[in-house]
Amino acid sequence: MHECSNRGASGFLLALCLTTLVGCVDEEVVFRDRELFEEPLSAAADFLGYTDHDDKLTVCGNCHIGPQKQWEGTAHASAWAGLQASGQAQATCERCHTVNALGNVAVGDAGYTSTGEARYEDVQCESCHGPGLEHVLDPRDQTVPLAAMAVGLDLTLGCAECHQGAHHPFADEWAQSGHGNVQASPAGREACVSCHTGEDALRMLGVSTVYIEQEVVSQAGEHLPITCAVCHDPHGSDNDAQLRLPVDAPNEEENLCMQCHHKRGVPDPTTFRGPHSPEGPTLLGTAGWWPPSLEFPGGQIIAAHGSEANPKLCASCHLQKFTVTDAETGAFVFQSTGHLFEATPCIDSDGIPTSDPCADAEKTFQGCVASGCHANENGARNLKALAELRIDDLVQELEGLLAMVPVTEFDETDARYTVGEGSQFNLELAQSPGAEIHNPFLIEALLIGSINEVESTYSLPLLTDVSLTRQLGVR
Repeated sequence: MHECSNRGASGFLLALCLTTLVGCVDEEVVFRDRELFEEPLSAAADFLGYTDHDDKLTVCGNCHIGPQKQWEGTAHASAWAGLQASGQAQATCERCHTVNALGNVAVGDAGYTSTGEARYEDVQCESCHGPGLEHVLDPRDQTVPLAAMAVGLDLTLGCAECHQGAHHPFADEWAQSGHGNVQASPAGREACVSCHTGEDALRMLGVSTVYIEQEVVSQAGEHLPITCAVCHDPHGSDNDAQLRLPVDAPNEEENLCMQCHHKRGVPDPTTFRGPHSPEGPTLLGTAGWWPPSLEFPGGQIIAAHGSEANPKLCASCHLQKFTVTDAETGAFVFQSTGHLFEATPCIDSDGIPTSDPCADAEKTFQGCVASGCHANENGARNLKALAELRIDDLVQELEGLLAMVPVTEFDETDARYTVGEGSQFNLELAQSPGAEIHNPFLIEALLIGSINEVESTYSLPLLTDVSLTRQLGVR
């Protein structure tokens, strides 16, 4: 195809073009901009929905190609089809499977709930970001519809508007968890904020997305808890459940949970503070102060919870889903999502998991069975009790010995890291929440090694008849 232009051309050249290039008069149009969207009904309240329903091309996706491509691989992109195929499709379910005012700043009937049009099927961009018509007509930063990062059972926007209730109680359980609450003290310390506030956790993960609450958070000093968007990428990812990082990576650098649950798993010569959230390295078998006499092949002790037998590592136990049914009728009661993040949560009289404290006999050990590590709940419960008794005996012995070590061995001002200080670290590691379950073999070995080292270094006698031969995991 020939193309003629009079830009910068003289009259002679223009005449020459017109008389010699016949194709200029009879040229074929091979490209033309298409309409990006069909004008929405006024009742839709400025929601746009799909440009092409069959190809799942959203109006937003005409320009935002990257997020569109990611989103196509998510469950949100097939939310409508999933509902229809469930065999339980009801009109009351449709609001959480279509574009409307749920999840965003819009209120009242909008999108699918006001028009019933197929262009609003599935959970599209506007479900979180809100109506996009203004931005499409005036595409500036100031008109970008922002999504919310905050989550709350009583909020009229955000993930919880759909992800709550007996069938999908993600937010209900999350709100009871440590992730759902901001701890004032660490949230106010610069060294702690990356794991104790949602906004800083996003920055730690390299996410620079702008969200509704961002200005309020930065200016007013308010903080967000670890909300859904911290761990899950709303636009989609290559990991299961749209997680920002994998949960099956057996190392602290790549594992999602271990981005925070790995602080001071080993002694830090610059501080005399003890272990802090050492779950990752404990699970993987690398935590603690290793006494000179303690040797293991490869320099680590990997227990079953941190081995190939448990490929999802933390998530296998702490994110177990199970269905609660009525004991007499078998009727559905509750679908636990595991978002209490408790490996062995307490259960109430209906069998629903709760964050309230209780004795082990009142806890469910279903996660231990579902993960494939244990044959039944009672077996897992008994092994936990056995490990706790063994670790408690060793802790008492080491604690008593350390009380007899000269105080000069715990001098924070000298440049030495002594046997006493290393053994004290191991003692505190053994007393950290869940240590005896995350890796009982490692904790037992560290305590035995520390006891032997303290005895030898400071010429101290054993105070109890505790066995210093490994017992856990030995057949």
